[in-house]
Amino acid sequence: MSAAPRTPPRFVPTLTEVVPDPGVVPPRPPAGPAPALEPSVTAPLVPAADPVLEELLVHRIIQRVDVILEERLREAIATVIQEQTRSIVPRLREEVESVVRQAVCEAVAEELPVERRHP
Repeated sequence: MSAAPRTPPRFVPTLTEVVPDPGVVPPRPPAGPAPALEPSVTAPLVPAADPVLEELLVHRIIQRVDVILEERLREAIATVIQEQTRSIVPRLREEVESVVRQAVCEAVAEELPVERRHP
């Protein structure tokens, strides 16, 4: 037998801090010197002695990032617009139908008295 589905409580407590288990000892960090970072991470891309080359490199990187961002933003915006358009179409159809129906009713109402006057 299945019981009726339970509704969750209105207010659910939230864990705000981690309480260590008294029976568990936290692991120690490994002894010895810290591992050295790769030279590519710590060394600058361009020697500081040539600021013109550094400026050129920064400019080229910014151009590439700009192109990539523009493409991705264009795709994201197009996706959002398509989704919004799909959700708006039914409401637009209803509104257009209502406006057309009202316009036809008004036009017919205006024409009927004219035909009665001019047989």
